[in-house]
Amino acid sequence: MRSVMRKEMKLSASPLAYFFVGFGLMFFLPGYPVLCGEFFVTLGLYQSFVYAREANDIVFSALLPIAKKDVVKGKFEFSCFIEMCGFALMIVATLLRMTAFADSAVYRANALMNANPFALGMSLLLFGVFNMIFIAGFFRTAYKAGKPFLVYIIACFVIMGVAEALHYIPGFSLLNAFGFDNIGLQLICFIAGALCYVGLTLLAYKKACNDFEKIDL
Repeated sequence: MRSVMRKEMKLSASPLAYFFVGFGLMFFLPGYPVLCGEFFVTLGLYQSFVYAREANDIVFSALLPIAKKDVVKGKFEFSCFIEMCGFALMIVATLLRMTAFADSAVYRANALMNANPFALGMSLLLFGVFNMIFIAGFFRTAYKAGKPFLVYIIACFVIMGVAEALHYIPGFSLLNAFGFDNIGLQLICFIAGALCYVGLTLLAYKKACNDFEKIDL
């Protein structure tokens, strides 16, 4: 599987997948929906799937002396690697905003979601949704990428909109905490997001393997 991962990184991946990892730093932007950083990371992955499809990468991979499920596993491993690279930048930006910039006026006056563990948990949830809707959806045909990505876009921006609106609802303002305020609740939200990411990714992987086994390439 190490060879499959190297093939994904060096041959199958679009350069945009690596470039768009940098959008994880959008967590630094005040007055802008920070969760859009997650969307751009997944947009890079979408471009990578399209790039691989046009290069007939799926058929090439299936002809290698590996099981069909290993083809799926390679795509998931690469996607999770890119997601975690983008997420690492989000963590760095969030930690700096929670410490060095906790009292910065430009962030205090921000009407949108703050960069905190709740925002990180929501990013993980959205990555899990991408894996479930787009990657699992792609392997239903191993060719069509537009429709599952469109469905993901709709789901993604609905979730982002709800997440951005939550702290305006009475009783949910604690989700938009600055610095280490209400850190207990924030960490619970982060852990919940992480569990959703793991659960959705595993379900997506299992579904993708089952669907790909049925396809006659």
